[in-house]
Amino acid sequence: MSWKNFVLPLVLLCLWGLQEEGAQACTCLPVHPQQVFCQADVVVIKAKVVGVKPGKHLETLTKCDIEQTRNLKGSKSFGVIYTAPSSAACGVTLTKGTEYLIMGRLWSDDRLHISVCDFYQPWDALSATQKKLLYSFYKKGCDCTIKSCFSYPCCMTGQTDCLWTDHMFGTSDQTRNSACVKSRKGWCTWHRETAWRQGW
Repeated sequence: MSWKNFVLPLVLLCLWGLQEEGAQACTCLPVHPQQVFCQADVVVIKAKVVGVKPGKHLETLTKCDIEQTRNLKGSKSFGVIYTAPSSAACGVTLTKGTEYLIMGRLWSDDRLHISVCDFYQPWDALSATQKKLLYSFYKKGCDCTIKSCFSYPCCMTGQTDCLWTDHMFGTSDQTRNSACVKSRKGWCTWHRETAWRQGW
């Protein structure tokens, strides 16, 4: 999997706009997966998709039946996750029979929703290192701030900042192998992990 395929779905913001023909378009900004994990309204689960009922109109959400196998953030269990019916409306395509790591958002109606501006990856596509970061380190760094750096100079505004430079160097090293965590001295720095045991 290329770094672009991994990084681009990792986003903070979904911008909705009307095109000239009246259709809605979705544009997302790349973010580190730890940033998505730490968002207050984000629920993080491991789940297998067991059924998909596509939305027929823009007003009808696509319904994905899931079997949740692990709760990584949040206290509720879910049997359904919803998404918009098309990619133009920020909807995603989840494949029946595939197990995913899903970072979705709990809406005010208590339903779990996911968009292309959230994070989802097939569980088997994650490296052992990423799984270790997910289980052990992401939540430890939620008091830190990861700032995207696309070109020099990049400025850190405080001791809680970590610069995310994958875009600038065309790699996925920090995305796949590191988490921004606070040291004993109170500074946030990149914590680099090595591979973890398989089986999670």
